[in-house]
Amino acid sequence: MPHDRIPRPQAPKLQRGDGVGRLRFVADGGRTQARGLYQSDPVRFLFPLPERGEPVPAILVTTSGGLVGGDRIRLSLAAEAGAVATVGTQAAEKVYRSTGATTRFETTVAVADGAWLEWLPQETILFDGARFARTTAVDLAPGGRLLAIEMLVFGRRARGEVFSYGMLREDWRLRVDGRLVWADALRLDAPLAPLFAARAGLDGAAAMATLILAGDGGLAARDAVREVAEACPAVRIGASVTGPVMVARFLGSDARLLRDAVVRSVGRVRHRLAGLSERLPELWYG
Repeated sequence: MPHDRIPRPQAPKLQRGDGVGRLRFVADGGRTQARGLYQSDPVRFLFPLPERGEPVPAILVTTSGGLVGGDRIRLSLAAEAGAVATVGTQAAEKVYRSTGATTRFETTVAVADGAWLEWLPQETILFDGARFARTTAVDLAPGGRLLAIEMLVFGRRARGEVFSYGMLREDWRLRVDGRLVWADALRLDAPLAPLFAARAGLDGAAAMATLILAGDGGLAARDAVREVAEACPAVRIGASVTGPVMVARFLGSDARLLRDAVVRSVGRVRHRLAGLSERLPELWYG
């Protein structure tokens, strides 16, 4: 066979992670318990003993040590009537540089009447060249409340890396009693440098975060965040209430200072609205 007719070997198809995690909290005899657990690699849930006076905790772990292009994580969290629970992550999530495929992280949350659910993951670190799409869909019953955060760090700043190329998609959808009441979307795509340079854009930010309180108590939550903002001048913080949701934004050039402001804001809100400790459990933030 002529040399130019010899078929070229096909590049091996890379194995991608497709993790699924489903978890439901129920109130049984005045105590919250975790039920309906389902998990598949690389998703795992850990269930440490709750600290005194704290909600029942669940800790999400991705056993792959980070996410690469083409990986997909699907989470489903639910709190039934009267349940009080917190879901967090064991560590910051890393999204590595992609060769072209997009990493997807999809979370659905359902909160019933009288339930209090906290979704408090630690930050997601976008390596330079990462392609990351995250969606969060919330279905809230009247009388239910959700406290949730999402934090992003742009590049590994300790080694001088910035998020100079890649892609980010961030989408929120919040429904109350089945009706869409709040939607939010962020799109960052090449060229990224002008977006980070613009004062009306990201203004050189190393990190950003969104905090929401969905359900009753939005004005009290807004005031709590604004109190923290006054004590954290190095981080740009804004909080407002739209319908049944309080939305707070954090933007900063120092990821550690921004993280501290977010943690303090979460603590202040949960203490004021749910009577929980203002200091988050050691397991999350030390």
